[in-house]
Amino acid sequence: MKSSWLKYLGFLGLLGLLGIVTDNVGFYGFFGFFGFFAYAKMVSDERLEININKAARNAFVIMLPVFVLATVLAGVLREITVYAYAFNALVILQILTFSFSLKFYELR
Repeated sequence: MKSSWLKYLGFLGLLGLLGIVTDNVGFYGFFGFFGFFAYAKMVSDERLEININKAARNAFVIMLPVFVLATVLAGVLREITVYAYAFNALVILQILTFSFSLKFYELR
């Protein structure tokens, strides 16, 4: 019986400690990755792998329109800083979409 590899995403939560060291509050969001340690005791099976793939698909589908919208806005407004805000929004949206989708699929 092998455990799920999702538990290793929990180590990204350690990047939140950089917020304490550097006084940059932007790093505190990384503490949310500690939630992936909950998958340490789950046994990896076919259903979990299918649900991970579905959740990843949902995150990808969310990313496409946001990236296209950011590209169009950057071209129309002629402002390159739109990409900086879009990148932050994309990272947040993808992680939240993946997490909530996986939780939803696992509860079903």
